[in-house]
Amino acid sequence: MRLLIALLVPWLLFFTIGRPFAGILCVLLHLTIIGWLPAAVWAVLAWRDYEAKMA
Repeated sequence: MRLLIALLVPWLLFFTIGRPFAGILCVLLHLTIIGWLPAAVWAVLAWRDYEAKMA
């Protein structure tokens, strides 16, 4: 489920994993069409890192 969130609304993922400042920066990236793809990639990488630390 978090992967889907990371791809569609990347900024929301950062708030769900406890990184609000990254979430705010990601919102700014997500507001632009060009910045949406880097924001989604960043969110997926952050999610994978979060999952690795929790395991």
